Amino acid sequence: MDRKALVRRYNETPRPAGVYQVLNTQSGKLLLGLSSNLAGALNRHRFQLENGMHPDKELQADWSRLGASAFAFETLDVLKPSDDPDYNPSEDLRTLKGMWLEKLTASGAPLYRQSGLDT
Repeated sequence: MDRKALVRRYNETPRPAGVYQVLNTQSGKLLLGLSSNLAGALNRHRFQLENGMHPDKELQADWSRLGASAFAFETLDVLKPSDDPDYNPSEDLRTLKGMWLEKLTASGAPLYRQSGLDT
């Protein structure tokens, strides 16, 4: 298969969408987020943290103080891919994140400030 065909196939492949967390393993505090591209979102958070430019200042301060080894980047839930080419997962993602937010707050899990936003 030539390079153009491989690139086209890659670009047409749907990315897993769902809910993720960036977990401070020492304090148990976490950032909860949603994305239509889970791997991309987790990579973005890691890049921002490694470069000192994460929008959640408390999370950034913890990362700077504790180091990368104190954090886990995890997928919590994945939406089942849709066969409908016009499917927009936004509403389903917000609902799924809301369920996780409710579950985590009920269990007393401490959250970083940005968790309430659609990150």
